[in-house]
Amino acid sequence: MRLRHRCTRAVTVQTAGAGRRRFARAVERYLVPVSDPRSGTGAPSGDGVRDDEEAPNERLNRELIELLNELRVALPGVQVLFAFLLIVPFSDRFQDLTGSQRAFYFATFVGTTIATGLFMAPTAYHRIRFREGDKERMLRTSNRFAIVGIGFLALSVTMAVVLTADLLFGLATAVLVGLATFAFLVWVWFAIPVARKIRDEDGLD
Repeated sequence: MRLRHRCTRAVTVQTAGAGRRRFARAVERYLVPVSDPRSGTGAPSGDGVRDDEEAPNERLNRELIELLNELRVALPGVQVLFAFLLIVPFSDRFQDLTGSQRAFYFATFVGTTIATGLFMAPTAYHRIRFREGDKERMLRTSNRFAIVGIGFLALSVTMAVVLTADLLFGLATAVLVGLATFAFLVWVWFAIPVARKIRDEDGLD
């Protein structure tokens, strides 16, 4: 009985010690300054702060999951726009469009089609190259596809807004609304992250 009691007590002490150490590490992580690399939140390079703590395969898997999750956010918007553009030619008012408006509609439709293809390209790439040790190249290629797809989506959304405004309020209003829409999307989707990247790179220099 005494031996069992000592063993139980030793296990309890070891478990408590391990728990205190984990708690201490957690507290240290949240109390260190933001500029300290140990905080995991303050390094200006973003994901690069975790590179030293992750194995290459773990980093690739994490970045691939992040990319796929981001594409899941973008795809529904593209699909809604694509579905809307598909049914437009079958509406009664489509016959009232001028030649230039139909050309503008077709350009919007083609841009949305390209954006859809680019956003779905990583899935096709991953399926075709499954378990062939090409995950690093696939991730870099898919990242480029996603960025270009966002660009085509911004153009397609802008053109759809211009076409709708032209039908409702006329060409002059449509141009103004289109320019405002395009400027807003470029600012939100491109200018902010690019400006942050430039600041981070200047800070590292």
